[in-house]
Amino acid sequence: MKKLFKITIYSIVFGSLFILNSCSKSNENSTGNIKIQNEFIFAVNTVPFALNQKYVHPKTFDTLTYTQFRFYISNVRIQKEDGSWWNENESYHLISAKSAEEASFTISNVPAGNYTAMEYTLGVDSARNMAGAQGGALSVANEMFWDWNTGYIFLKAEGNSPQSSTGSFAFHLGGFSGTNNIVTKKTTNFNGAKLTVSGSVTPSIVFLANPARLWHSSPSVATRSTIHMPGAPAVTMANDFYGNYSFKEIK
Repeated sequence: MKKLFKITIYSIVFGSLFILNSCSKSNENSTGNIKIQNEFIFAVNTVPFALNQKYVHPKTFDTLTYTQFRFYISNVRIQKEDGSWWNENESYHLISAKSAEEASFTISNVPAGNYTAMEYTLGVDSARNMAGAQGGALSVANEMFWDWNTGYIFLKAEGNSPQSSTGSFAFHLGGFSGTNNIVTKKTTNFNGAKLTVSGSVTPSIVFLANPARLWHSSPSVATRSTIHMPGAPAVTMANDFYGNYSFKEIK
């Protein structure tokens, strides 16, 4: 009887240890998803931004009606609280102000755990520019590619304005080498907050994008209404927009 009792106790203990160990391994190997959202605002008073609506720029006083606003986010990686980094594979995303769906993307199969920072690139890295047109977000069908020598358009802003001599504006910003390089790497520490990834909940990282910043240091569309190649004007516009692009919150 005592022997049977001991065997039963051992069975319970070892069984419990097996279950706990299995759960621990399951948790270690589990993954989750993260949604990256972009909220579009206009100017310093953070008015919600949308295409096909009229806005008066507070610095140039141009009346601007955007019909298209798109830009690339690439090479996303996030840092665990132990300091290690997890990199998203084939990390190229085309963001558009056309809809909430096109203004966001999902990172899949992220190892479960707590994360304290995110690193990302605004634009497309030089290696992919030099590789020519590709698929997915980098497909030529997206009309964000110039040619094999010039590479990708990293940011495209188009629309109408009565101040423009043609009645319209078109700013296609790119450049990945030398003084014309506008590829911009940024990091956020989530303002000290933690991002928790699990298989049960999909958290969102929200960023703010402000198209008005394109004209923060650039002249009225009456002076310049188009940019279609890399150069100093593209660098100025891109730096002003990219420099203001920022983390808002974790949902």
